[in-house]
Amino acid sequence: MSLVVVSNRITRGHANEPITGGLAAALLPIVEKSGAIWVGSSGRVRDGVQKEPFAEIEALGTGALAMLDLPAAHYEGYYEGFANSALWPALHSRADLIRVSQGDYLSYREVNAFMARALLRFRKPETAFWIQDYHFLALGAELRELGVDQPVGFFLHTPWAPRDVMEGVPHHRELVEAMLAYDLIGFQTEGDCENFTNYLSSTLDLVIEDGTVATPHGTTRLAVFPIGIDVEKFARQATKAISHPDVSRLRRSLNGEKLAIGVDRLDYSKGLINRVKAFDKMWTLHPSLARTASLLQVATPSRGAIEAYGQLQSELAKLVSDVNGLHGEVDWTPIRYLNKGFSQTVLAGLYRTAQVGVVTPLHDGMNLVAKEYVAAQNPADPGVLVLSKFAGAANELDTALLVNPHDIDGMARAIATALSMPLLERRMRWEAMMAKLRRGSIQQWFEAFVEALQKARAEREAAALRPVLRPPNLWPLRSVNA
Repeated sequence: MSLVVVSNRITRGHANEPITGGLAAALLPIVEKSGAIWVGSSGRVRDGVQKEPFAEIEALGTGALAMLDLPAAHYEGYYEGFANSALWPALHSRADLIRVSQGDYLSYREVNAFMARALLRFRKPETAFWIQDYHFLALGAELRELGVDQPVGFFLHTPWAPRDVMEGVPHHRELVEAMLAYDLIGFQTEGDCENFTNYLSSTLDLVIEDGTVATPHGTTRLAVFPIGIDVEKFARQATKAISHPDVSRLRRSLNGEKLAIGVDRLDYSKGLINRVKAFDKMWTLHPSLARTASLLQVATPSRGAIEAYGQLQSELAKLVSDVNGLHGEVDWTPIRYLNKGFSQTVLAGLYRTAQVGVVTPLHDGMNLVAKEYVAAQNPADPGVLVLSKFAGAANELDTALLVNPHDIDGMARAIATALSMPLLERRMRWEAMMAKLRRGSIQQWFEAFVEALQKARAEREAAALRPVLRPPNLWPLRSVNA
């Protein structure tokens, strides 16, 4: 079987190239080792007169990258519009932030159809397609419309919100019906899968039996695949990165004080405002921690053209300034706040330097930063992970200090506890988390999904031979005036 992996964002994986977002970082080692072709946006757009949409195809380990110029007429409506101003807020249970037009939806569907046509270039009898994330909910249906009968699977890296939230998305029913063209739909957590199942049964009146839903168009398997990381590779990177100039300068600048670190995209789902308020509260409640513990917050800007993101950036910058002004000294800055990205190598070194990792999203599908922080630690003297219980990673990393990111005082106490935790307890908690990371690595995630996709396709083909006794009212693929 040859595998074609599709996502909106891709990365070349150059040693000094910043990587923004967990999806790109996760897929990189898979493509390098599996021989897959990874198709995604080149970051550029094209007008309608260009016949060849592929800007570049290059080797990546044993696999390859295929970078695609997306259509200029629809890119903004697809990406900043429907994907990130409708789907992203809804999936993260922020229906109040949905801002979308009919034109945005049409552009989203057009880009999904455009990608489907481009993927035909890689179609062979033994090819399987693995589609990643909310940018391409309808891509499987578009492939089927073009006659693709090979295995097509989908994995959602974000949460899937409860039914009443998802029903706030324009055209939600049509999109979910289109998703049932996939042979397999994978989720990060059992809760996400249950929310999706509840939508199918309550909104579409479908019956789900043993994790499979049947429609007149075939069967779709629903399953949970918590994504992991390349644990040993990241640990080796962290060890080597200690001598990197950026990491060395940070270590020298600490002058013996303890460091907490947060690394996030600048996004309202990451809980950054509450995190800074928690550190403010901690220094207020524990004045002895002033000058002895600081925060390094890396917040990489993204989607700046969307109003909610611009407002967040301004609010967070002001809050950091206020907290530094209140608690800082002439020779000490409580919060080091950086709006830029770093390579995986540098991040590994920064994680290893920090005594506390702070991962406190309001809602997150998994959050691989939490897993990377744990993997980067020195086994003899590991740091402590403070983790939101609303991140998917909390289901596995249950020996972290789990917090409610809406409870500012509770987070302040947890961070202070982490900073003073004795070595024996730190090692016990870290060893338990590392054992789980090793059992759920990125390689195991990949193998489990691909195996399940092959089985799901076989089930779909078998079901096609049986009559559907009660056909639900499903499809069409694109009733754009709905």
